[in-house]
Amino acid sequence: MVSHPADSPEVDAPVTGRLAGPAAALVILLGSLGLLMTINQTFSLRLFGFYPIGNAFLYYLIGIFLAIAFLRYPARKKDQDYVPWYDWVLVACVLASSVYLGMNGLRIIERGWDYYAPLQATVVAGALLIMVLEALRRCAGLIVFFVALFFGSYPLFADSMPGFLWGNDYSLAEAVRAHVMGVESIIGIPMQVVANLVIGFIVFGATLTVTGGGEFFMKFATALMGKSRGGPAKVAVLSSGFMGSLSGSAISNILSTGPITIPTMKRVGYPPHYAASVEACASTGGTLMPPVMGAVAFIMASFLGVSYAEIMVAAFLPALLFYLVLLFQVDVYAARNGLKGLDASDTPCLWQTLKDGWPYLFSLVALIYMMLIMRIEAYAPYFASAVLLVVSLFKKQGRLGVKGSILLIQNLSVSVSNLVAILAGIGLVVGGLSYTGVAGAFSRELLLYAGGSIPLMLMAGAVTSFVLGLGMTVSAVYIFLSILLAPALVAAGLNPLASHLFILYWGMMSFITPPVALAAITAANVAGASASKTSFYAMRMGAVLFVLPFLFVINPSLILQGEWSAILQSSITAILAMWLLASGFEGYLYRVGRIDLLGRLLVIMGGGLFIYPEIYTDILGLCVVLVLYVLAALRASRHKLGRVKQ
Repeated sequence: MVSHPADSPEVDAPVTGRLAGPAAALVILLGSLGLLMTINQTFSLRLFGFYPIGNAFLYYLIGIFLAIAFLRYPARKKDQDYVPWYDWVLVACVLASSVYLGMNGLRIIERGWDYYAPLQATVVAGALLIMVLEALRRCAGLIVFFVALFFGSYPLFADSMPGFLWGNDYSLAEAVRAHVMGVESIIGIPMQVVANLVIGFIVFGATLTVTGGGEFFMKFATALMGKSRGGPAKVAVLSSGFMGSLSGSAISNILSTGPITIPTMKRVGYPPHYAASVEACASTGGTLMPPVMGAVAFIMASFLGVSYAEIMVAAFLPALLFYLVLLFQVDVYAARNGLKGLDASDTPCLWQTLKDGWPYLFSLVALIYMMLIMRIEAYAPYFASAVLLVVSLFKKQGRLGVKGSILLIQNLSVSVSNLVAILAGIGLVVGGLSYTGVAGAFSRELLLYAGGSIPLMLMAGAVTSFVLGLGMTVSAVYIFLSILLAPALVAAGLNPLASHLFILYWGMMSFITPPVALAAITAANVAGASASKTSFYAMRMGAVLFVLPFLFVINPSLILQGEWSAILQSSITAILAMWLLASGFEGYLYRVGRIDLLGRLLVIMGGGLFIYPEIYTDILGLCVVLVLYVLAALRASRHKLGRVKQ
């Protein structure tokens, strides 16, 4: 098994020895064809008269990018440096089967082949289904593979299951046809979202990176925060937030920014495990950070039936609070341990940085404007990428040559192939639960067992999301629970958008939590630190972050819904809550200094009071803070009086 932890666009997917010679040439050819076909479909260009109708486009995309996945990701570890003969056979088979299904796309719809199809079509569908599962195993690992296999085959034995787990039964041929030729499984919402939206944003993220955007955001963060107390850690938080918002992938974010930020943190006095945990936590938040977020955000928009712009707006404040918490923690840690910032000679000039990097900021602003104001989400990333490429022609540093263009296409192709393989496979989970009708029954039973208790359901949802996230990608966790758990949360009276964000957030946090903790382990490898120590310290640092999803799920004003006065009040109290909780966990309070165990408990209690969205709890929380500062002032005056008497 080769496990690839990506759950969203990875614009810097590593290239191995497998992609050399004929394999590399075929990847570039297929990738270029897939990207050109996507652009042709998005803009209705009808190049060379080609414009696949209905589901044909999705079959062609699956064939092209699964073929790339078989070339890039080996079936066995010992095949990592070459492409064995059977992978070439799989490439030929997946291309042939997808072309057959694509050419019969209209017949599949018009003649209802998902219910009854010719034997030849059923055999081809079965072959494609097997190849989808194998690609999923290679790209996402055995755990996700077995989850998809179990729920994908659920229709075969659903009528033998007890109670609410009972569902409609299918024969093997019926299940194969439903999964491959139906519209709720392999070519369901996840794959439709990839084809219609996500590929464009992968193109934008990759273009921004290869033209020098990554270096700019690192310099920009350093210019903003480098000289402040604990500056390198704050630079890591900001730069990882910037880059994570574009890639949406914790792992690729760590591998791109970590080799710069982690050594810098170590140089000014941060222990290796602490530096790695900061980078791991900061990179993990990229899945939640607008404007691009991860692929899961686009899937969420489709499941909820809202525009991506609404998801982006709703996620803005929770993401801002996520990174604000990290900034509070690293600043308090630096104050408690007397850590300094970078020297002025090591910090770039802010004005010069902005002057050199204005095209990257301009392209981001243009992207956000086109999504929020013009509402052209499908076109926006392509236009923003075109602007960036045109501007880069006039900048020697970010200009793409032939070699850079080939590398861009190759990395884009691999990134999309990974995403297509994972989401096509996860489509089997959606299909299995939808076709049997178990999803609705499960939600009703959960609501019944919880007795309508919202705290109980939220705790159950958090634990379930977290446990599933230990072995599955964020996209897989979200898709699974959006079908089973989210309807129950909404039926209990919670805000639909907040409920879906709650599931996404908890699935995301498994990246920094033992025993798997993929982000923490990756950062530990970069830092040369203990993986277990880094994982537990990342979880400790994330203790405050675990509180955040409960804030916005019980208080929709934190996802910018409701009156502006309520949003402003909730934002202020949430910031105060995060500051107090961070101070309590780190044992240091501004203008007070180090605090003892009792002080820590009082500070944490004050933060907890600010969490609950009521006026009286806010007043009580404010009273706790005032008492702490009054006691600190009295203690300071007694010390001063004592020194005077001496």
